[in-house]
Amino acid sequence: MNVFLVGPMGAGKSTIGRLLAQELSSTFIDSDKVIEERSGADIPWIFDVEGEAGFREREMAVISELTQLNDCVLATGGGVVLRPENRECLQNRGVVVYLQTSIEQQLERTARDRNRPLLQTANPEEVLRKLLEQRDPLYKSCADIIIRTDKRHPRAVIQEILRQLKQLSKQPS
Repeated sequence: MNVFLVGPMGAGKSTIGRLLAQELSSTFIDSDKVIEERSGADIPWIFDVEGEAGFREREMAVISELTQLNDCVLATGGGVVLRPENRECLQNRGVVVYLQTSIEQQLERTARDRNRPLLQTANPEEVLRKLLEQRDPLYKSCADIIIRTDKRHPRAVIQEILRQLKQLSKQPS
């Protein structure tokens, strides 16, 4: 079984993904890290040189490939849901878990992270609000499971994901 984590930056996809993969004895993959490794550059550099469109092209190729693997937990970038092709790959090839979080939590978790090109602005809160307004309906449209992560320990979030995965596996298809 594949589990694909979607949600805004700062929702905890990488942290929760790593721990969830251990619990499921699965492989953990972070799509942004794969993009960086393959391009030999960090995401801010890709955004500077190729723009967001160039990054999204790279992301789409990586998502198409990684979602075809078996038995993995994949943490995706916050904007992965912008492309219908990505949403389709995620929905058709695994269980999609939307990690929902507040703007306040996102600001707290991303405040010192310089590796987030969309937040390198005078008003990151406004950017996060606009991104959430645009992306939240897309996250919800492709999610099998929706879990709030605000002020929750990663282990508690993982226990809830495991419980809901078990429920999903019992449902007739």
